[in-house]
Parts: sequence; structure tokens; C-alpha cells
Amino acid sequence: MLLAGDPHRPQYHFLPPSNWLNDPNGLIQWKGQYHLFYQYNPFEPVWGAIHWAHAISDDLVHWRDLPIALAPTPGTVDEYGVFSGCAFDSDGVATVMYTGVRRRADGSRIELPCLATSTDDDLVRWEKYRGNPVIASAPPGFDVLGFRDHGVWREGDTWYQVIGSGIRGVGGTVFLYRSLDLMHWEYVHPICTGDRGESGEMWECPDLFPLGDVHVLMISPIPLGKTLYFLGSFREHRFEAQHRGVVDDGGYFYAPQSFTDDHGRRVMFGWLREGRDPSAQRAAAWAGVMSLPRVLLPAADGALGVEPAPELNALRGRHLGVDSATVSPATPMQVGVQGVALEIVAEFVPAQAGQFGLKVRCAPDGSEQTLIAFEPGSGWLSIDRERSSQDAAVDREPHGTHVKLAAGENLTLRIFVDRSVIEVYANARATLTSRIYPSRDDSVGVELFAHEGPVRLKKLDVWEMGSVWGANA
Repeated sequence: MLLAGDPHRPQYHFLPPSNWLNDPNGLIQWKGQYHLFYQYNPFEPVWGAIHWAHAISDDLVHWRDLPIALAPTPGTVDEYGVFSGCAFDSDGVATVMYTGVRRRADGSRIELPCLATSTDDDLVRWEKYRGNPVIASAPPGFDVLGFRDHGVWREGDTWYQVIGSGIRGVGGTVFLYRSLDLMHWEYVHPICTGDRGESGEMWECPDLFPLGDVHVLMISPIPLGKTLYFLGSFREHRFEAQHRGVVDDGGYFYAPQSFTDDHGRRVMFGWLREGRDPSAQRAAAWAGVMSLPRVLLPAADGALGVEPAPELNALRGRHLGVDSATVSPATPMQVGVQGVALEIVAEFVPAQAGQFGLKVRCAPDGSEQTLIAFEPGSGWLSIDRERSSQDAAVDREPHGTHVKLAAGENLTLRIFVDRSVIEVYANARATLTSRIYPSRDDSVGVELFAHEGPVRLKKLDVWEMGSVWGANA
């Protein structure tokens, strides 16, 4: 695998051999195998010349690269780029709906829905529909900001499609279309429209799906830079939100897509952006990482629950376990397993501490460290990167979210450290994903801490993690 010696390049998060990655596309399990398509620039580690790249997995964890699936075709509707879309089964034929992009004379973009199909078992070869685009323009009567990114499903004999957009001066919206043959589409109406001051001007990557007794609508609003979800009802093909939340408030998770696999689970991947500038990306020759696969669940408090896919347990290696301990300001706890690729599960009994948590990627003298901290009084869970790197050019802004614990409820943090990526899951109902770029080779330590009083550690498990590009890839 190229660039494997890069100290910031993750080993168990998916990423391409080199160059640029952004949105996950066309997620599907086909003939038992998981397929991950994604936005890709094969020429440079910066955004541009967007293709659909392709990888395949037998177990949702170990991946192998396949040839590029879709590339821009000169002189056609997608000559400027093959933007985001979805994959689905059309009577046994693997089908994708993607956004074809071309330029107007003034440089603005024309974004229109396009169709492609594959009859390969491994979905390597794709044929674009000769009649693309399948929708010739955005719906009349709207001054739209963008018209891209697709979600497709079937109800009886009718296909439905949602497309992300925004209405100038109003806010983000999702337009609904219907079709009997996937090639001829009728505009229906907006299923939901937001307020630009609350939920952004344009909604990218809409993802609408049932989950338990409710429907979920995910959107990635411009310019918010994070993904929101709404839980609510979808009746008469209109969505009414009853609960709103942030999918991941760590500052780096964006443009997710989900799909239902053969186990009936709703599985989600998202794009993890970089926290360094384009010059550093060019020097590294790669940019962008895919999140770990996450399983979406209805949460008891009416929010959206999320857990790492259990298949990730296959990556666990050497293990350290601690059954019980007390951590206090005077007695922080050094963990006996060090490394740049770890999984950590820590269960705390919140009590007297004003703040407690873990430090990861710690240098021996503490000059580099990243804090994952919880404040029981406010319920604030955060990732503090102020000392995450001695490189002054990387982003170190703090990010956090509220995790409200019920009376008597413990806090369980499941933390994945993978070189420059940190994913934190709290009680299966909140996540924070961040990027760090330690400059010291010995920033590998793990420590538990407590401030303003002690905290009881009920249980701690730490595993060294293997690579997704190993023998099973």
C-alpha cells in the first residue's frame, strides 16, 4: 500500500491509495459483498476532477481497491465531475443515480441527475444511460442554490428520489421526484424546507430512511459544515420533524450516507476532513478519510443512537484490562498499553470529579496530548486539542457535545485512536470525531485523569488494533 510510512495516515480507517477522498457514495451490499464508492480526485490530494472510486469488502472492515467506477466523460452532462449519489437494486440490476456536472460559460455549475447500471457481480464495469440527464433542470419556480446528491427508493411500482438543494433567501430544502421507470421523472414537491438562519442555505447529501417507528432525514448544510439529523414522520410524502440533533459534533464528520445491509441494519459511513492546509496535504500526497462503519439505532430518549459496527472487533489485538480503580487529581492513571492505533473502552461512575476522562497520543513529558473530557455537572463531552501537536499550522479548535446521563447512569466511552483520527462514542447516543497531527514519534501514551475530585473507573479495556489492509483485504 502506498504512503504506509506516513505517521498521520490511518491504518484501520478506509482511505484511498493516494490523493483526494470526500463523500461516501453508492453504499450497497450486493451479492453478499459490501461496496463503498466515494468522491475521488485521482490526480491530486485536493478537491477537483471528481470521479467515483470503488472498494469492496467481505466483512465491512477489510477492504480492497477496485478500478474507478465512474469518470467524467468529455462533451457530456458530467464532463466537469461525477458528483455524489446512491446505489440501489432495480429488479436485480445494480443501479446508481449520481450528479453529473458541467460548466456554463460564466463558470457556474449545471448539476443534474444521471443514471448508470452494472451487470457485473463485483460491480466493476458501469454503463452510463445514454439519455442522461434523467431530469433536465431544477424544478420551475425556485431560485435554487445547488441541485445535487440523491436518495432513491421504491414504493410498489413507483420509484421516488430526493435531491438536495436550497431556495435562495429561504433555506435548505429537499425536492421529491417520482418515476415508473427511473428514466422519466415527475417533480412532486419539497418534502421539507428549513430556515437559512437555523439550518443553512443549501442542504447537501440528503438521506431519508425509516428507523424503527420513525423516519430519519440527514442533511449536510452549507455553510454549517456539519451534518444534522431530524427524526419525525413521513406522511403523504412530506417530512415533519419532531426532533433535531447533530450526527457528530467533533468538527470533521460530514456528508454521510447510510444503507440497509443483509442483516437489516442501517449502516453509515461519513467523510472525515483534514485539519491541515492544502500545502500539507500536497506534501503528504493524500487527503480525506472515511469514518468507521456505524450502526444507527433508535435511542430511548427519542434521539438517534449510534454504535460502531461490531465487525470492528476483528481488528483487536493485544489487550489490557482493568476491572476497577479510582482516579484522582493527585493520582492519574498511566495505561500499560501505548500506541497510535488503539481501541479504548472506559466505563466511569460519575461522582465527585468536576471533570474526568482520558488523554491519548501523549508524549512522555506531556508536551503533546489530546484530552477527551467529560464534565458531570453540565454533561459536556469534549475533545481538547490545544496540545495535540507542536505543529502550529494544524487546527486545534476544541469541539464538544452534551451527553445527558440519567440518574445512576454510568458514562461509557468507546474511543478509537488511529494515528490522525479520533472517534469517540458515548453511551451509544453521541459521537465526536476529530483529527490530530502529533509531531513527536513518542506521543503514544494513554492516561486517565480527574480534576476537582476523584472518579471511579468501573472497567477499562484497551486493544491494539490491526490494519484493514491485512491478509484478508
